[in-house]
Amino acid sequence: MKKYALIIDHEVCWGCKTCEVACKQENNSTDGIKLISVSEDGPKIINGTLDFSFQVNVCRHCDDPPCAKACAEEAISIREDGIVVIDYEKCTGCQACIEACPYDAIAFDMNKGIAQKCNLCHHRVDKGLIPACADNVCLAHCIYFGDPNEIEQRMKHRL
Repeated sequence: MKKYALIIDHEVCWGCKTCEVACKQENNSTDGIKLISVSEDGPKIINGTLDFSFQVNVCRHCDDPPCAKACAEEAISIREDGIVVIDYEKCTGCQACIEACPYDAIAFDMNKGIAQKCNLCHHRVDKGLIPACADNVCLAHCIYFGDPNEIEQRMKHRL
């Protein structure tokens, strides 16, 4: 089965946060819950020039996800296509996955009492679509979705 990846070109991101908005709309997440987030570093002076940089944080869908190992309820699994998902029916809200995630990419929804993370909009992917954040909403065109090797080639040719 084809493996999927979501890759962000941080050098190109200009911090518009349309990915955050698209994700929030698609997943109807609770206020305060971000499954993808953009943070800024700056302004600062680098080599005499004013500079900003932006960092997009989202689940990396690890090949061997530490969050899944930490989940005593086995609510987190990795699909054949590489998408790491949480079964919200099994999640007890213990937050062990949040502590285990090295990327700080899992949020706790206090209202629902469960952990939540990017699921790469698998409900869209299963229909042949791409995740909402990568679906032509990114004004900088810095979010790539698909086969990791193909993405790497596209990014090389972009330069």
